[in-house]
Amino acid sequence: MPITVDPHDAAPPYEQIRAQVIAAVRNGELVPGTRMPTVRKFAEELGLAANTVARAYRELERDGVIETRGRNGSFVSATGDPTEQQAQLAASAYADRIAQLGLDAEQALAIVRAALRGSS
Repeated sequence: MPITVDPHDAAPPYEQIRAQVIAAVRNGELVPGTRMPTVRKFAEELGLAANTVARAYRELERDGVIETRGRNGSFVSATGDPTEQQAQLAASAYADRIAQLGLDAEQALAIVRAALRGSS
């Protein structure tokens, strides 16, 4: 798995690992069911403390990107891209709220576009 950690990057090492694993899942380099290296082995490969990799794995598991199966290890989750799933849930909640407020789809989309412009 081509994950690298840049010691000069402002992001902490565990976050660099997390972001790169998510990107690898999104672009298909890591497919669902792929077994992840053990924390200890991955830490050795990257020249990091095992706690750093363990934190990245915990964050990835919390995000639904990987799942830990006890002594069998950690695997890329079979549920797909968790970011897309979370975005879909947020969109559904927004659509429900817009309906409650009595706004139409065009008004709702205009609000979203304005919010996205403001967050750039």
